[in-house]
Amino acid sequence: METGIRLIRLTEERIIGFKEEMQEAFDSGFKGHIKDDSENQWQVLPDKDFYQALQSDSAEAYEATDADGQRVGGAIITVDNAKGELAFLYVKSGVQSKGIGQSIWRTIEAMHPEVEVWETCTPYFDRRNIHFYINCCGFHAIEFFNAHHRDPNMPEQFDPSDGLFVFEKRMK
Repeated sequence: METGIRLIRLTEERIIGFKEEMQEAFDSGFKGHIKDDSENQWQVLPDKDFYQALQSDSAEAYEATDADGQRVGGAIITVDNAKGELAFLYVKSGVQSKGIGQSIWRTIEAMHPEVEVWETCTPYFDRRNIHFYINCCGFHAIEFFNAHHRDPNMPEQFDPSDGLFVFEKRMK
């Protein structure tokens, strides 16, 4: 499905709006996974994680725009030779299920033919993301971090009772 999406490098002056839209998209995906939203003190996309993803020397941030030049999503990736990490990918709230996410991902893959292995992760409860990464993008679940199998790289950031899938996509 061709969506007419273009990826444009994110500029410093557009970071705040990009971050806010990404947080809104992640928050809307999180709704329905908790019983009482008023009790939720957890920020789905903490500011610290967002800015940390941007600070890597190999970080690339892209906003996805439609044919009218309106931002409809975006992604933050890192590429280190043959290894790539998809830190975040989002589609703006209200325009999901139109092939935008797949178009963003296919464009990223095309921009980086040198990457042999891509990695990303998503919380266990986000069935939409799990479906997207496995069924639409070709990733495979390779690990599941939880209370019995903790992620040694994120001991303080992640509540292990929440569960986190790690996905990998081998390109070659």
